[in-house]
Amino acid sequence: MNDRNFLASIGGAFLEFLGATGRIVLFAVTAILYGLRPPYYPRLLLRQMVDIGFYSLPVVGLTALFTGMVLALQSYTGFSRFAAESAIPNIVILSVTRELGPVIAGLMVAGRIGAAIAAEIGTMRVTDQIDALTTLSVNPFRYLVAPRLVAGFTMLPLLVLVADIIGVFGGFLVSAYKLDLNGASYIQRSVDFLQTQDVVAGLAKAAVFGFIVALMGCYNGYHSKGGAQGVGAATTYAVVSSSILILVFDYILTEAFFSR
Repeated sequence: MNDRNFLASIGGAFLEFLGATGRIVLFAVTAILYGLRPPYYPRLLLRQMVDIGFYSLPVVGLTALFTGMVLALQSYTGFSRFAAESAIPNIVILSVTRELGPVIAGLMVAGRIGAAIAAEIGTMRVTDQIDALTTLSVNPFRYLVAPRLVAGFTMLPLLVLVADIIGVFGGFLVSAYKLDLNGASYIQRSVDFLQTQDVVAGLAKAAVFGFIVALMGCYNGYHSKGGAQGVGAATTYAVVSSSILILVFDYILTEAFFSR
């Protein structure tokens, strides 16, 4: 009997997972379809692009700077045992452009923007403002969700591009001024080793991560209920689910871009 209950609980959890996945996919498809049709709201879109892109620059840039610095320092600790310090710029620029830049920027934006989106839309849901929009013949998907999805999809690659530059610069600072490596040689090796595919893959990941962050924030906020407690739970779910999906899709996209 206990074994049957255990299997039933596993089956129930799996069915709930499939149901949640289906609801999220339908939510995303609905938002995309409504977003492709007029009327459009360029002012709302611009506001979201500034909020996601410009106002996230300090936290993303600071995180990328210290990530590059730590990466160079740790690489030197390992490579110095094999007299391979010259490989530090290769490791730094490859790690930052392919993985650390997109993933860290995505996680930082998920913590900042995903929570804000879920809280804003969740508050509108529990205070009946979304129902008021429907009463005024304004589609909530077109007015609230679509601008955020477009802004997340377009702004995070730009953030990652800046984060790549700052992260590589952080590695250069540590290598040139602390580890006494030749600065000109560091820059030259970085430029020679970098390939277009590395940057393109990182920016493609960033676009997907930005869409995920905006989608999970909108989805959890849109379906929040239960007053302030429900809004708090939606905010938590948005950040946690975004972070998990970023790591999952990071592996999937890495497999797609770099598997042989």
